[in-house]
Amino acid sequence: MPELPEVEIVKRGLNQLTLNKKIVGGEVLLERTVAHPISVGDFLGGLQGKAITGWHRRGKYLLAQLYKWDTKTPKLTQLKEKQDGWLGVHLRMTGQLLWVKPEESLHKHTRVRIFFGDRSSGSEGHPTDELRFVDQRTFGQMWGVPPATEISHIITGLKKLGPEPFSPEFCLEYLTNKLDKRHRAIKTALLDQTTIAGLGNIYADEALFLSGIRPTTLCKDLTETQIEQLHIAILKVLQNSIDAGGTTFSNFLNVKGVNGNYGGVAWVYNRAGQPCRICDTSLEKIKLAGRSTHFCPQCQLDSASSLPL
Repeated sequence: MPELPEVEIVKRGLNQLTLNKKIVGGEVLLERTVAHPISVGDFLGGLQGKAITGWHRRGKYLLAQLYKWDTKTPKLTQLKEKQDGWLGVHLRMTGQLLWVKPEESLHKHTRVRIFFGDRSSGSEGHPTDELRFVDQRTFGQMWGVPPATEISHIITGLKKLGPEPFSPEFCLEYLTNKLDKRHRAIKTALLDQTTIAGLGNIYADEALFLSGIRPTTLCKDLTETQIEQLHIAILKVLQNSIDAGGTTFSNFLNVKGVNGNYGGVAWVYNRAGQPCRICDTSLEKIKLAGRSTHFCPQCQLDSASSLPL
């Protein structure tokens, strides 16, 4: 499943390629991909004649702010009055947003197509580019949010998210208070999106390794030093993965169809049975709350051991 770094990479790519281009049409090939509105016709109609002023990321959600398309790119001072709803996307397990030419052959798992024209197009326009949503497992979703509607009223999952890891709200004091006295394995707590928005299975394993914490350790048993190391490690692994273009173990591609590179330098994730990069001990894999969990039994002790970051 794409996590924060992968969604951030997609967001940056979309901001480079899709802005200020007129949406001239679309096609929904799998109706259940569209979570709102109920009518596919209303969904496509809400995009027709609009353009995207910017993509934003909240946790693992992608949010495109729409405006009424004009022949001139609106100035920043004009954007507020031209704002005309939102397009929301969640990639879930296997979703991909790909920027392609409309004539490119359709992948069999294509679910939604959004067509864009350039500024030389007429009033109706002809598609010159396409944003294609491909999703093998079909868990991904898209939302059309009408103008003057609070986005979280439609995409209700946004209301439940904790702070962004790179935001001022995600400080050491916040993390300490969140974990204090909780009778819950630390790995499970980190996957709770109400605690930290966007952190998932891959980077929880990686951060716990760097902080020297066994994934099964209860939150209440963590020391102040361990929590401080964990806070640092979360930010470190997320930034390292963003810098590497994300992780591709199965499905993730950026908007140009390119794999991420973090998987090749992962400390523990998906490396069960291989030697630890620090101590050469064979890495282990267990199931924790139904999720595959990877760790080093030597570097990640139950005590307050930690690795230098």
